[in-house]
Amino acid sequence: MRTRWRSAAVAAAALGLAVSPVGAGAGAAYAWGAPAPARPAVTVPAPPPTPAAEEFPQLTPAVARELDAAIRKVMTEAKVPGVIVALSAPGKGTYVRAFGVADKSTGMPMSPGLNTRIGSETKTFTVTALLQLVDDGKVGLDDPIGKYVDGVPNGDRITLRELAGMRSGLFNYSADEDFGRAFLTDPRRPFTPQQLLAYSFKHPVLFEPNAKFDYSNTNLILLGLVVEKVTGQRLDDYINREVVAAAGLKHTLFPVGAEFPSPHAQGYTDQTLSGKTANATDWNPSWGWAAGAMISNLSDLRSWAKTVATGTLLKPATQAERLKVVPSLPGAGYGLGIFNVQGWIGHNGSLPGYQSLTVYLPGPQATLVVLLNTDTDYRGSAPSTLFGQAITKIVTPGHVFTLPAQPVTGH
Repeated sequence: MRTRWRSAAVAAAALGLAVSPVGAGAGAAYAWGAPAPARPAVTVPAPPPTPAAEEFPQLTPAVARELDAAIRKVMTEAKVPGVIVALSAPGKGTYVRAFGVADKSTGMPMSPGLNTRIGSETKTFTVTALLQLVDDGKVGLDDPIGKYVDGVPNGDRITLRELAGMRSGLFNYSADEDFGRAFLTDPRRPFTPQQLLAYSFKHPVLFEPNAKFDYSNTNLILLGLVVEKVTGQRLDDYINREVVAAAGLKHTLFPVGAEFPSPHAQGYTDQTLSGKTANATDWNPSWGWAAGAMISNLSDLRSWAKTVATGTLLKPATQAERLKVVPSLPGAGYGLGIFNVQGWIGHNGSLPGYQSLTVYLPGPQATLVVLLNTDTDYRGSAPSTLFGQAITKIVTPGHVFTLPAQPVTGH
């Protein structure tokens, strides 16, 4: 999810970590749904199982040409420098393409092997780590956050489940003007989790726990601290070993600071103090931490799409809890660090310079990954959403990935 805001002093930010079923960002007080029911979250009905042949076409040369044209059209309209796309389903073939440039100054082309920052897709890794601890009996989803972290507003009543499901009511630190100014004044500076929480906790809570949905990066910072307290390990160490390595991912990393393994594309953003486009490649993602700091590549995300959607690292009952989503928009809902948009399960990511989309459609076991080197919106829509929509209109017209454009929010 990503949120943008404008003020007289600061021309952008709430910075786009990410993703979401609402289509953009790090969520500045933009609640995507109607109030959640008082009873536990309900599941958005999955599409009825049908034969893969009826769900997904053969990726023939003709279909590939149609996809090529649709992707190039979005690139031109949204002024996207470069994009990488992978689409596949068992028995249907594989479509992998790279378009445009990875570096506008040199003209280096995009290629499928480039590393990228994945923004809020990090949430799927952090929540997986938490759910592994649930499976181990070390935490309970209905434990209050106050059991693990002191000083949280409503901490005696907000549960880990509500944090993972974006129903805590805690203010999103990345929507705070002081945070945005501090980050954009020096985007290479590091932030600690405690500094991030301080930006949130100076604001009153937005609503009572579980009253409604509101996408907030604050929730994931707290869950990262829970993982650290329970395991006695740094979050990056734990996720890199117990989630990334356990999933067999070879090019995925939870960085400590601004490190960014080569090769990678240059990332371009208009989230700057001046509003002019800047190169954000080496900006420090520590401000996203458990909510959005991670790095991956196309091959790993193609694998992770199925892992996270089917729960291969978790017990079936725990994965079932993860996939219970609160309906918020027609055909869309958010579970525990994961969304379901028209049947596509996964997450998107956005932070300055980069966007990503990694989703899985269970019926045909189809995987779609989109990676691009800009986070600049087009007519209020995240470009990753525009690519997802254009691609799924062709291959799964009954399951079109659609998230509405968001208005600019702010103070």
